[in-house]
Amino acid sequence: MKKTVIALFALAAFAGTAFAADVIEMKKGVKFTHKAHQESLKDCTKCHTTAAGGKIEGFGKDMAHKTCKGCHSEGKKGPTSCKECHK
Repeated sequence: MKKTVIALFALAAFAGTAFAADVIEMKKGVKFTHKAHQESLKDCTKCHTTAAGGKIEGFGKDMAHKTCKGCHSEGKKGPTSCKECHK
């Protein structure tokens, strides 16, 4: 039984990543490649509430600036200025 539960969890995790949209378009012209972020971060909980992913509750301007821009600044990768994200 335990092996079955683990196998189902692994299958669900794989299915979630396999069918995730590649280019995500946010408000105000912000677009990013989900797959590239998945591969780079390797931890869905850096953005999502759970490892299963899904809609990010409470996501808006303040959260995006803190989470996305903060991660880009910290990692010295990705856009950090207004015009680099908002095209």
